[in-house]
Amino acid sequence: MKVLLYFEGESMISGSGIGRALKHQQAALDAVGIEWTCDPSDDYDILHINTVGPNSSHMIKQAKELGRKVIYHAHSTEEDFRNSFVFSNTIAPMFKKHLINLYSQADLIITPTPYSKRLLEGYGFQQPIYAISNGIDLQCFSYNEEKVKAFRKYFSLDEKDKVVLCVGLFFERKGILDFVEVAKRMPEYKFIWFGSINNMMIPSHVRDIVQGNHPNNVIFPGYVKGAIIEGAFSGSDVFFFPSYEETEGIVVLEALASHQNVIVRDIGVYDEWLFDQVNCYKGTNNDVFVQLIQDVIEKRVPSVKEEGYKTAQERSIDFIGQQLQSVYKQVLENNEKFNS
Repeated sequence: MKVLLYFEGESMISGSGIGRALKHQQAALDAVGIEWTCDPSDDYDILHINTVGPNSSHMIKQAKELGRKVIYHAHSTEEDFRNSFVFSNTIAPMFKKHLINLYSQADLIITPTPYSKRLLEGYGFQQPIYAISNGIDLQCFSYNEEKVKAFRKYFSLDEKDKVVLCVGLFFERKGILDFVEVAKRMPEYKFIWFGSINNMMIPSHVRDIVQGNHPNNVIFPGYVKGAIIEGAFSGSDVFFFPSYEETEGIVVLEALASHQNVIVRDIGVYDEWLFDQVNCYKGTNNDVFVQLIQDVIEKRVPSVKEEGYKTAQERSIDFIGQQLQSVYKQVLENNEKFNS
């Protein structure tokens, strides 16, 4: 069995969640001994396509002509496309039609969570749809004192500084406006948002905030990889992710894997795997978020780090590899009995 992992525009998406999903898929297949390639000119048995760019239909057509099976990894939905790029809400209905056209050409669809599976089922697909997490590399996010020191040195943090961390593209959907508003009300803490995107792709009111119209205790360092951001996950005091819509949220898995206390918005994508006051804390508005951040940092509520880490363990790369292997076998056998 050989799998073509196809990610269109790999260089453009490398810093996004989908970009990290590529690395996770490669590692997951390595873990279970499945041969893979990212070169479309290679021979392969299954096209595992992850992106929805202009070349996607061509890749599917080519795979069908070769008699290969096609699995579409549905990272995108109309719901998580909204409130992102400039004009995203205007073109969202057309984007949904585009997704339906592409996904419907596959023999089978994979999507990261039961929540996104339900959304796609509502689109009317006839193919089987399986919920498989994007997974997490536990070793990459294990505590490393040198990485934590590198993070704190990079931002000139002293021992008294308390840090609220977030990671994501500069999308309103990600809750960036709420992140800044909460920071404004909590000047005693530093708020750091890792991430970057071409500023011309985001609405002007978001661009203005990122470019300087924000409190002094908010830092937008851009896209930073390696030891700095890995140290930030472990070395911050809380991970605060106020996103309004996700298909999973790889950064949440990264925070859980880092033994970090996590605060998220109470939205549907987390219903089956994140539980308030058990492995995370959930809020519904900025008043609640302010209180939760204070309570977590000042240790007025119990830590949920260990239960959060157990949740990350359930989504380890090895386990995801086993799930992908099962799906690949099923699609090759044209058998739809895989238990999602």
